[in-house]
Amino acid sequence: MKFKIVPVTHYQQNCSIIWCEETLQAAVVDPGGDVDTILAEVEKLGVELSKIILTHGHMDHIGGTAELSKRKGLTIEGPHKEDSFWLYALDQQAQMMGFQPVESFEPSRWLNHGDSVQVGNQQLDVLHCPGHTPGHVVLFDSKSKTAFVGDVLFSGSIGRTDFPKGDYNQLVDSIRTRLWPLGDDVQFVPGHGPMSNFGHERKTNPFVADSRFG
Repeated sequence: MKFKIVPVTHYQQNCSIIWCEETLQAAVVDPGGDVDTILAEVEKLGVELSKIILTHGHMDHIGGTAELSKRKGLTIEGPHKEDSFWLYALDQQAQMMGFQPVESFEPSRWLNHGDSVQVGNQQLDVLHCPGHTPGHVVLFDSKSKTAFVGDVLFSGSIGRTDFPKGDYNQLVDSIRTRLWPLGDDVQFVPGHGPMSNFGHERKTNPFVADSRFG
């Protein structure tokens, strides 16, 4: 699995184009907006889009979904159904976060813990990691040891939990019980900011470092 990060919107959200090297089939993870920018990058890469995958329902991650899906005839997979209330509140989200209103949509498939998502010949494992939002999922490619973690974990920080249905303890538990077991050598693409790896965060992240938990 190869990937290219494309920061989008005034939130500089890390949208990712991921693709299978064997088939050149591709997916867009979290198209928050700037659809023309995303499609220009897809054309440069020479890959063929087949689907959109969403980690969670916040506007800066899903704002371009309906437009991109409609323009390219793409299916939409994710997030977990517990985030459906965020998808149904797109108008309010747009006002709250300073986005132009966007069209609402329904995913082709809600994702559950233990599911997998196919991109060409490559498979991503789905981990339900609630806390930032109740329906947040993480996508893990075991071959390349790469995780697309949305707003669960950042380099040196974790996701906010002061939004509706956020839960700090649940988020920390998701990180420690669902992400750390994947291995210290796993690199991750966060929803914002630079990449890191789980081993580094276990040593240095002030919110979830092992030293905090004895």
